Amino acid sequence: MNENTIHAEEPSARRTCCKSSILPMNMELEWKGQEKETMSTDKYVSPLSERYASKEMQYIFSPDMKFRTWRKLWIALAETEMELGLCQNGKPVITKEQIDELKAHVEDINYDVAKAREKEVRHDVMSHVYAYGQQCLKAAGIIHLGATSCYVGDNTDIIVMTEAMKLVKKKLVNVIAELAKFAKQYKDLPTLAFTHFQPAQPTTVGKRATLWTQEFCLDLEDLDYVLSTMKLLGSKGTTGTQASFLELFDGDQETIDKIDPMIAKKMGFDKCYPVSGQTYSRKVDTRVCNVLAGIAASAHKMSNDIRLLQHLKEVEEPFEKSQIGSSAMAYKRNPMRSERIASLSRYVMIDALNPAITSATQWFERTLDDSANKRLSIPEAFLAIDGILDLCLNVVDGLVVYDKVITKRLMSELPFMATENIMMDAVKMGGNRQELHEKIRELSMEAGANVKREGKENNLLELIAADPAFNMTEEDLLKTMEPSRYVGRAPLQTEKFLEEIVNPILEENKELLGVKAEINV
Repeated sequence: MNENTIHAEEPSARRTCCKSSILPMNMELEWKGQEKETMSTDKYVSPLSERYASKEMQYIFSPDMKFRTWRKLWIALAETEMELGLCQNGKPVITKEQIDELKAHVEDINYDVAKAREKEVRHDVMSHVYAYGQQCLKAAGIIHLGATSCYVGDNTDIIVMTEAMKLVKKKLVNVIAELAKFAKQYKDLPTLAFTHFQPAQPTTVGKRATLWTQEFCLDLEDLDYVLSTMKLLGSKGTTGTQASFLELFDGDQETIDKIDPMIAKKMGFDKCYPVSGQTYSRKVDTRVCNVLAGIAASAHKMSNDIRLLQHLKEVEEPFEKSQIGSSAMAYKRNPMRSERIASLSRYVMIDALNPAITSATQWFERTLDDSANKRLSIPEAFLAIDGILDLCLNVVDGLVVYDKVITKRLMSELPFMATENIMMDAVKMGGNRQELHEKIRELSMEAGANVKREGKENNLLELIAADPAFNMTEEDLLKTMEPSRYVGRAPLQTEKFLEEIVNPILEENKELLGVKAEINV
């Protein structure tokens, strides 16, 4: 990008690791009062906006957020230059009166003027510089002084992504909280576990939920780390050398060193990236989208498990009274929301390739082949992950557990799981371990054939009771069929995981709790 170019549709927002918000007063809630526009039927509208993403996330990536942030960045730059004593012939170049004028018009953007100007000059940054100057006649000449288009464009992009990550974090924490409630409620309910989707040693419904929860906790760790490392571009100039400021401040290196830290502080960040070309490194976009892809992978895994469990009629996602599962088969209760989670998650995982390839192909100090890709891949990844997390909240909050079905399926397979215990009990009564092992193997094969080939009930216990080598009655064998004997430490593991890992996370982020998701379709 040269200094006459900017991402025409790139968004803006607040900060993330910032100490104070740069949003205008009440902007954070402004989206809530906006009525949904009438759906256009004669042009393409992104499903991410129309069907999936929340209004809050959409507002973060809106033009209004972007252009308000541009004005705040121009104020931060001008104020910094004034405070550092920028002078010409001993007179201040920028006055407090000019700064006050800029601040007085930071919110009331004259979009009509900017739009008309852009038709003439074909440059959005210069159009907004002009429009701002029309409202601030005294300050018009010092707006954007020493800066390039990337000063507002790239710094705004960083602010947008960090603000969007804060919203992602808020929803992710609430997904973890809902899963924790579910895990605690069902920590003692035995269920058949699966390896290779084949019956395996039992676990509990709550323990299985901790597997989903742990992956989201790992995602939160990654998200927190990336949030903590976000920095502004600052004001580096056309190739990152700050040559314009060297000219403005007559080569005063010590003063120039103060520019970026002061801008960062005014915008609510701790630091700026120490070096750059014209833009901040596109590696930052890669790191951000990788975190989103990780969340998507976790959501996909959970949604797949729920879909399989719904097939087994053990656990079911919420199904509303008037909801239609199939246009042809009226009885169906398809796991549509879990399927949507999986579908959107695949999009986010694949979308993470975009910033990675863009980062890898940037030439020297800057090329513009990131622009069109970036304005698609970054916002849409966030809009999609926002929709995914809303769906996760909705599904987990309304999960229905059919404990009788769970127990019935477990009991149909439990005789196979119990064979080792049965063999040990028989050995205690004088049996030969090796001989008993072979007999159990043969009887298990016979019982399995009865189930699979004949469609009969599992009669393994009857077969064992009829074999004198075991010296056990069917009544003795039935005593071994208590499911809780076979879940190992699953209930305790669940308790310890919630107590030692999840609860501290929720306590640390308690101000974020209480989100309830609304889904459109």
